[in-house]
Amino acid sequence: MRLATRGSDLALAQAELARLALGAVHPDLQVELLEVHTRGDELQEVSLESVEGRGFFTDALERALGRGEAELAVHSLKDLPTEIPPPFALAAILPREDPRDVVVSPHGGLFDLPAGARVGTDSARRRTQLAAVRPDLEFQPVRGNVPTRLRKLDAGEFDALVLAAAGLFRLGLGDRAAHPLEPEICLPAPGQGAIALEALVEGEWVELARPATHAATEIAVIAERACLAAVGGGCQTATGALARLEGDRLVLAAVMVTERGLQRVEVEGDASDPLACGADAARRLLDAGI
Repeated sequence: MRLATRGSDLALAQAELARLALGAVHPDLQVELLEVHTRGDELQEVSLESVEGRGFFTDALERALGRGEAELAVHSLKDLPTEIPPPFALAAILPREDPRDVVVSPHGGLFDLPAGARVGTDSARRRTQLAAVRPDLEFQPVRGNVPTRLRKLDAGEFDALVLAAAGLFRLGLGDRAAHPLEPEICLPAPGQGAIALEALVEGEWVELARPATHAATEIAVIAERACLAAVGGGCQTATGALARLEGDRLVLAAVMVTERGLQRVEVEGDASDPLACGADAARRLLDAGI
């Protein structure tokens, strides 16, 4: 089978993880990678806030599925809209890497940065949460893949970057001076750190890929994405969510920027109904923002 993927180093690393996951459940399956160039790869000078959540990183992969050029597509789950458009479906969600954001800086962690430090990030979600505890920081947009951003940091264009821990680890860059941002400080994007496989609804590939799903990851990200969907958000909005399993209970923390400022809630629900847990968190966020 053919697995469609973006051609960046990180996307290819995630595609290799997908290949391994599929091979683990189907040892005789031969998986080939099909590199697809997306509009998001072309728009390197455009802020991600203006493109994420609008198909810039997914539409070309879906076209490859629709034309029969590939049977599955691999995505960072946080790039996928909460409503998967027909005729596509989520086929599998793979084990999650560390979902947290990290500060990468020669100065140290968030509270070690000098006053007025220039912090590179395109994310309103990150900016808003970090500004709540470090209002002195100067946030500046930064584009390019992870290695490009790190080169800009090393060249002195920024004093710090905020990146996803998962991307650094999957690129073998865990030895960089990365300081995790705990969820109490900065909640990640819903689904951050998880890899999704997408397929056409019709055909055998959804059923074939399904056994590669990691159950605990799936439960958590369903709750996170349900919260995002219920507040009416997308990948480009300042909404964060992170769920964790505690036995048969599911704990979901969520944050959103409202007219009344930054609102944060934590709810607990039954792990067997992550959709309800996500909806509960969204309702409380919306009520708090009124």
